Amino acid sequence: MIESATASGPDSRPLPTTAFPGASAAGLVLGAGPAIAPARDPYLLYLGRLGSAASRRAMQICMDHLARMLTGDRLDDAAVTGQGQPWHHLRYEHTAWLREQVDQMDWSPAYRNKHLAALRGVLKEAWKLGLLSTDDHQRAVALAPFGGHREPAGQHVPDAVIGALINACDADRSPAGATSGAGLRDAAIIAVLDACGLRRAELVALQYPDYDRARRMLTVIGKGDKQRRIPVNSFAARRLEAWLARRGTHRGPLFPRLTRGGTVRTGPDGRPWQMNPQAVRDILAKRTEQAATTAVRPHDLRRTFISNLLPQADAIMTARLVGHASPSTTLRYDVRPDEEARDAVERLRVPTVAPLLPGTSADQRPPAAP
Repeated sequence: MIESATASGPDSRPLPTTAFPGASAAGLVLGAGPAIAPARDPYLLYLGRLGSAASRRAMQICMDHLARMLTGDRLDDAAVTGQGQPWHHLRYEHTAWLREQVDQMDWSPAYRNKHLAALRGVLKEAWKLGLLSTDDHQRAVALAPFGGHREPAGQHVPDAVIGALINACDADRSPAGATSGAGLRDAAIIAVLDACGLRRAELVALQYPDYDRARRMLTVIGKGDKQRRIPVNSFAARRLEAWLARRGTHRGPLFPRLTRGGTVRTGPDGRPWQMNPQAVRDILAKRTEQAATTAVRPHDLRRTFISNLLPQADAIMTARLVGHASPSTTLRYDVRPDEEARDAVERLRVPTVAPLLPGTSADQRPPAAP
């Protein structure tokens, strides 16, 4: 029999004390057992093999949540992380217990499943390191996914709001009275996000040679180091050309950091400095405040691009353009407003209200009204 003790974590359900050496009534005792070298830490190895900084941050949060559940600490206790923890001591009874804890959280099904994915990922690294046998690994990860569905997060950004944001950029003037460098750059950023549906990390990673000005095509490196090409519509191309006329044709980031005076900020080697993804969010926050619109986040523009493209192209082409591995992922980004769905339903055929003609069976459509 597995001995149990009461955990002081997310709830008071029993926590198996044999999950970790030296476990106490509160769960895992930090530092119990021999220290795990970073080179053999499943936690660090799992994070290291993820394809993007955003993925690493998201999965690190999930694994730290799981570690705090096991230690009986608050989920927001940043002092407790999954690094150095003996994940290889987990067996099926422990991962099943963890699944129960996750199931009791007020999280969406997708976010709960992300925690299960993190758990499977760190245990797979433990198995690859030889710390967990194949039999124990297969049993520990044999967890049923969470069902359910939630409406897509985020919002659809109307064209009027996009126009107001770019107008706020145009109103950003230099002392000479012309549109400032920041205004030109930010307008081009908003136009490209709206017209190409890029992730913010993809946008800041763009280099000047990635834009084919003759063919109006962007070459983007997305998640998993996957390259794709995206056409740029005429509206975004005009905004890009206006920015490039100010930026110049030198190599470096397509959208570099700027000085307070609106000139390109360069490093000691003379190369322009690259923005970080958070800067894109800050730019949108600044421009939405200036435009007096509701808050718009970079991913809202990506959702809007997908929602606008789906009626014009099939899900497979849309998935290819936005860098999704599966069209089913793309369909979850559809945030078209309810008014569009209502209009589509209203356009359905209207039945003719009339009695059936003699000799017409009930399953036959009556003739159209004159």
